Amino acid sequence: MAFEMVGVVGLGTMGAGIAEVFARAGIQVAGVEADEQALARGRAHLERSTGRALDKGKLTPAEREEILARVTLTTSRADLRDADLVIEAIPERMDVKAELFAELDRLCKPSTILATNTSSLAVTALAAATGRPDRVVGMHFFNPAPVMGLVEVVGTVVTDPGVRAEVADLAVRLGKTPVEVDDRAGFVVNRLLLPYLNHAVTLLDHGVAGRDDIDNAMKLGVGLPMGPFHLLDLIGLDTAYEIMNVLFDESRSDRHVPSPLLRSYVAAGLLGRKSGRGFYGDPGDGQQEKAPARTVHVVGSRELADRLEAAGFKDTEDADVVLQVGGSTPVSGRTVRVQLKGQVAELATSVLTEQEAVLGARDLLKIAGYTPVPCKDRAGLVVDALLYCHLNDAVRMYESGYASIEDIDAAMRLGCGYVVGPFELLESIGLAKVRDGLRDLHAEWRSPSSAPAPLLDKLVTAGLNRFPRP
Repeated sequence: MAFEMVGVVGLGTMGAGIAEVFARAGIQVAGVEADEQALARGRAHLERSTGRALDKGKLTPAEREEILARVTLTTSRADLRDADLVIEAIPERMDVKAELFAELDRLCKPSTILATNTSSLAVTALAAATGRPDRVVGMHFFNPAPVMGLVEVVGTVVTDPGVRAEVADLAVRLGKTPVEVDDRAGFVVNRLLLPYLNHAVTLLDHGVAGRDDIDNAMKLGVGLPMGPFHLLDLIGLDTAYEIMNVLFDESRSDRHVPSPLLRSYVAAGLLGRKSGRGFYGDPGDGQQEKAPARTVHVVGSRELADRLEAAGFKDTEDADVVLQVGGSTPVSGRTVRVQLKGQVAELATSVLTEQEAVLGARDLLKIAGYTPVPCKDRAGLVVDALLYCHLNDAVRMYESGYASIEDIDAAMRLGCGYVVGPFELLESIGLAKVRDGLRDLHAEWRSPSSAPAPLLDKLVTAGLNRFPRP
C-alpha cells in the first residue's frame, strides 16, 4: 500500500509522538481525540516535541512547519474514513479498545489496516471485534516515539502475511527498525523487561539489597542505561503491575507473578513520576549510617589492597574489616565477602556479619573507587541473580520459536537502550558461567523459572559458547 494518509486515535504523549513520526516521513495524518480539551493537549504535545527538535538543531523552522501542517486534528472519527491505516493509542483497556475497533471497522474503507499500539493486550481479541481480522496488526512504538528506533510489528494467527509485511515496510519508511513477532503477551520487549523489573522488586521485598544498591548494581555493574527502580518509576508502577498480570494470565509461570510489594505501592497510589512518588520521592531518601573503618585486611585481590594502601589504610590481619574478594566461604563477624562487577563491589553479608563491618566495608570500597552494594549472602547476590534470570528468559523466548536471536537483541537495544542485546551479553559472559549460575540460583530458590533453559544446558554440554545462527 502507498500509505498516503494515516489516522491516529488518541493524542496523549504516545499518540502525539506517533502522529509526529508519520508526519516527519511525509505522510498526511488525521489525529483524533475525544473532545476539544483533549485535542488542545495533543496539539501542545506536538508543538513541544517539534519545538525541542528545532531548539536542538534537528529541524529547521520550515521543516517544523511542514510537519505540523501534515497533521489535521479533529474530534470526529468519521474523518478517518479514507485513511490507509489507523493506529490507536488510547488507554490500555480491552473493552474500550475493542469498542473502538468495532467502530473503525464500520467507518473505514475495506482496505484500511487497523493497528493497535498496545504494549501487552491481545491483538487477536481486538481483531475479533472487527469484520476484517486479517487486516488487524499490532504496531507497538516506544516512548518517546520520535526518538526510539524500534517498532514491534505483531501479527495474529489470522493476519494476512502480506499485511504484516506491508506494515513492517512502513516502519522502515518511518526510519524505524521493525521486529516482527506473534501475538503473545508482552511481545518481545515487555515480556523480557517486566519480569526482570518485577524480580528486582522481589529482591527488595525479601531484603536481599536496598533500592539504591540494586539500581547501582545493574546500572554500573552491568551497564544498563537505568536501574530497575528508576525505570519502574518512569514506566509507572500501575502500568508495570498490569503488564505482569497480563503475562501471568497467559503463562501461569512463577516468573510472571507480580510482586506483593509492587501491588502494595500501586494500592497506595505511589505510581512513580506520574504521581510524584514511587520507589523514589521519599523526603528521607539518601540518608546513610556511617561507621568508618580504621584498619583493613584484604584477601584475594592485590589490586584492591594496593588501592586502599595508597589511600592511607594499613593492611593488617587484626583489622576492623576483612574484605574477602571472591570465593564462596560463609561470612561472619568482621569479614565481608566482595564480588567485583565492573564499577560495582557487591558486599555479601550474613546474619552473623557485624553491622559496623558492613558500614566500614561500604566506605572502604567507595574510597577504592567502587560503588558498594551491600546485600545478603544469597546465590547470585544482586547482579547475577537479576541478570542471569533475565538472560535465561531470552533463551527460552528464542527456544520457543517466538523470535530470532537477531530480533531479540535488536528489540532490547532499540526499545530499552541496552548497549548490547541479551545474546551478545550472554556470549560475552560465557554460556557455561551463566548456566552454572542459574543452577546455583535454582538450587537455592527452587523456582522453576530459574532453572537453565534446556537449550542453554545442551549447548554448554556440547562444549559450545555461542548460539548457532542460520
